[in-house]
Amino acid sequence: MSPASPDPLAVIAYLQSPQAIRDRSRTLYNLALDDQLYHLRLHLDALPATADYVQAVIDQQYPEGHIPVHSRWRHFEPQGRSRLEWLASQLAQLDALEQARLKLDLVITSVLLDAGAGTVWKYRETQTGQVFQRSEGLAIASFHSFVQGLFSSQPDCPWQADADGLMQLTVDQLAVAFQVSDRNPLLGLEGRVTLLQKLGHTLRQQTHLFGTDHPRPGHLVDYWLQQAPEGQLSAITLLQTILQGLGTIWPGRVTLAGVNLGDVWPHPQLPDTGLGSQLVPFHKLSQWLTYSLVEPLQDLGLIITDLDQLTGLAEYRNGGLFVDCGVLTLKDAAASAIAHPPHSPLIVEWRALTLCLLDQLANHLRQTRHLSPDQLPLAQLLQGGTWTAGRQIAAQKRPGGPPPITLLSDGTVF
Repeated sequence: MSPASPDPLAVIAYLQSPQAIRDRSRTLYNLALDDQLYHLRLHLDALPATADYVQAVIDQQYPEGHIPVHSRWRHFEPQGRSRLEWLASQLAQLDALEQARLKLDLVITSVLLDAGAGTVWKYRETQTGQVFQRSEGLAIASFHSFVQGLFSSQPDCPWQADADGLMQLTVDQLAVAFQVSDRNPLLGLEGRVTLLQKLGHTLRQQTHLFGTDHPRPGHLVDYWLQQAPEGQLSAITLLQTILQGLGTIWPGRVTLAGVNLGDVWPHPQLPDTGLGSQLVPFHKLSQWLTYSLVEPLQDLGLIITDLDQLTGLAEYRNGGLFVDCGVLTLKDAAASAIAHPPHSPLIVEWRALTLCLLDQLANHLRQTRHLSPDQLPLAQLLQGGTWTAGRQIAAQKRPGGPPPITLLSDGTVF
């Protein structure tokens, strides 16, 4: 239940919590159980077969059962080798704190560049000759852009992202770095650049989080160390810092009391009981970024708690899995032929049901395999499992592997 207080700050705090994500998604899910949603129909009888498919993918990807946390770092290591290993000798010359700052600079800018790339765009890695697409392509392209100093304003410190470097970034610069051309188009190129430019402005505005001298995303490490005197830090604290610190960068979003809510969208079937009551938060990029912060902070010696409080990720691979496996069907089949903006009720329904189904899928697999939530946490199921399974079944069903429902992307969602 959302707070009874009409205080906008209390409503905002609630909408920035993982609990609100589950609460509001569950309300739409309950409507789906009664077949009352406008756009999607739920078929729970198809869930066991979907779970079997995901389990087969897990066994294929991780036969020894050692599944890492779902994060951006996995995309930096195609074929199992991390691109950071290429920098190992230079990184070893930095102290542990600066290494952590550098990793946060890298992963934050890379996650913000990770909205859907489309089915055409490719990136050819000069060093290996390998060609990558989609998330891996965006990750490898952003890695090399970072190493080449594209996000730094200091030529003597290229391996960083700082306020001035991000604010000065141009569309042409990112297009060259990402090998974009008329024959190799990247969806939402301008939106990605605008997002990073806004990040630069935000770094300047929030010096308590990002530092005063060449503000950087990586200075969040220093802030979080101050929040963890016992060496423990809650994943919820990480998420809320990200939501509060980066909230101003999202374009065209719902606002409350002048606060940009980010990845939060209205749905008309939620009961109107007061301020913000018809809004559904997802915080997909922010949660994925939070998952991606875990390893650098652990490398620094911090213990990250409450990771299980975060939700699954409401994006098109997880969501596409449930559509392609028949757990979700469109009431109007023609809706699959057009692109839908992120604020459309259909997309909000799809994302909300995806989150609830991820929780149910996790519970199903734990029960059938006799595992506890600690033994198969959601963050590992996403990595082992649902994201890759969604991609694989999409490739089997449609040339190029696009999702079964198309999102009209501006480069800042999913």
